[in-house]
Amino acid sequence: MRLSNSQRAYLLQATDQYAKDLHLAEEYLSTRHLSVEEGRSFNLGVVADPLPGHETYKNRLAIPYVTPSGIVDIRFRTMNNNDDPKYMGMPGAKTTMFNAQVVLTAGSYICVTEGELDTVVLSVKTGHPSVGIPGVNNWRPYYAKILDDFETVIVLADGDNAGLEFGKRLSRELHNVNLLQMPEGHDVNSIIVQEGKEWIDERIRKCLGQS
Repeated sequence: MRLSNSQRAYLLQATDQYAKDLHLAEEYLSTRHLSVEEGRSFNLGVVADPLPGHETYKNRLAIPYVTPSGIVDIRFRTMNNNDDPKYMGMPGAKTTMFNAQVVLTAGSYICVTEGELDTVVLSVKTGHPSVGIPGVNNWRPYYAKILDDFETVIVLADGDNAGLEFGKRLSRELHNVNLLQMPEGHDVNSIIVQEGKEWIDERIRKCLGQS
């Protein structure tokens, strides 16, 4: 379902308002080795003063989905690991690819992660073009058409069974996949926090045949 002009305007208003309070997430972002300025580069925000209809997202991290046509969705992540659910989406929102606009500027390869914050961290720490799929169950067959023109698609799968299945599925649907699974129990963000950006940068470059 296409968004109306008023819906798009409301998403833009929410993104702009919540971005002003991103400093409130400084402590949370630091646990992910992200600075507030790095978060701003992806239009992240904090729902300190919810717009009407967003009250249930109060105090959550706002993660806008920016596409070439504008902001099409916002997902809201808890900054308190005791909260349930971890992520909340807007009613009726259509699942889409995170950071999709990078496919227009990437060169011969692109990285695919299993989450928005993995994409943010990978992008700002290593510079590798990256898109995110919000959970292994949210892959859509038409994404294959978007990624099929790249020489190499590096799938950075989480280090668990679901991550392995995610990698296998993409390998079946795309001819150009190079699977890079994280160590057991890790995702892109946690391995960068533990081992540093060099760990993952080196492995991506090996996938590309670079020294």
